[in-house]
Amino acid sequence: MIKVSVIGATGYAGIELVRLLSSHPNVKLINLISHSHGGKKLQDIYPQFSLHKKIILGSLDIEKITDESHLVFTSLPHGASSKIIPKLYKKGLRIIDLSGDYRYLSEKVYEEWYGYAHPNPELLKNSIYGLPELYKKDIRDSTLVGNPGCYPTSAILGLSPLLKGQLIDNKSIIVDSKSGGTGAGRSNSVELSFCEVNENIKAYKVANHRHTSEIEQELGLLAGQDITISFTPHLLPIKRGILSTIYASLKKTNSFSDIYEVYKEFYKNQPFISIYPEGKLPELKYVNGSNGCHIGFTIDKRNNRIIILTAIDNLIKGAGGQAIQNMNIMFDLEETTGLNKIGWYL
Repeated sequence: MIKVSVIGATGYAGIELVRLLSSHPNVKLINLISHSHGGKKLQDIYPQFSLHKKIILGSLDIEKITDESHLVFTSLPHGASSKIIPKLYKKGLRIIDLSGDYRYLSEKVYEEWYGYAHPNPELLKNSIYGLPELYKKDIRDSTLVGNPGCYPTSAILGLSPLLKGQLIDNKSIIVDSKSGGTGAGRSNSVELSFCEVNENIKAYKVANHRHTSEIEQELGLLAGQDITISFTPHLLPIKRGILSTIYASLKKTNSFSDIYEVYKEFYKNQPFISIYPEGKLPELKYVNGSNGCHIGFTIDKRNNRIIILTAIDNLIKGAGGQAIQNMNIMFDLEETTGLNKIGWYL
């Protein structure tokens, strides 16, 4: 059994991670750490865990976590993870971080987009970007994995085959994404209150969302050159899910079947990727509750442009589920273990 601790267990991403881990056949939950609720029973905060009456939320104790764990998930705000992870890393623990602190190759890019210098840039050299469809071999041998952001997961998976195959004009990429409210985390703010969100849709952080840099980093690696995109996120009046609509100009005239085969070949043997046939496009109700990423596309022949749609559950494939997928790879388990969940649909 893999002895697992979760630091930051009661945020939206953290509790979804705990929910999935609680039914994983190869996991034993050891320490669930919550700064806000230390000492309380988990079921008192989240009554749906009534079958786990013995779980008590703990306070941060590095020595205890180190002595009792094989793997630690850190589900903390950006900046908070980087204060704790070096201590765990020095102890030889394997770590999967759900914040943005260890997703970057360049400390300068991190500082530019996050507004402060990275406190331990030396660890950026040792962290692996945790997108299994691209970096499975590196993840398997890693000690520190930076779990991707939710928006980047949807955008990168939608565009990777096209960039790798050099099929699109790299300067033409536009990513328009729409997310449920859980993407902003479990925080108290007027902007996320019911009356502000209900029956409304709004764009936010237009042209300066942090995830832009993460997407550009990974797309640039695939293309072998620097890439700049236009990325606009929107908030939907729903709880969860991300639907991204991605636009790019094709370099030449391609048929649907030609590009479909490129996607199928690129994602062969990737259990969580579903490529839609011509005339079908993904929707959130097909993926929410699952670790799947559904990808469909249409070719706009008038403009010689491809329009790709990707759908994921932001709390699962965009956070906790992808983290477990990385854990399975790191511990030589079947990649789908504990993640064979069918989407809810309703």
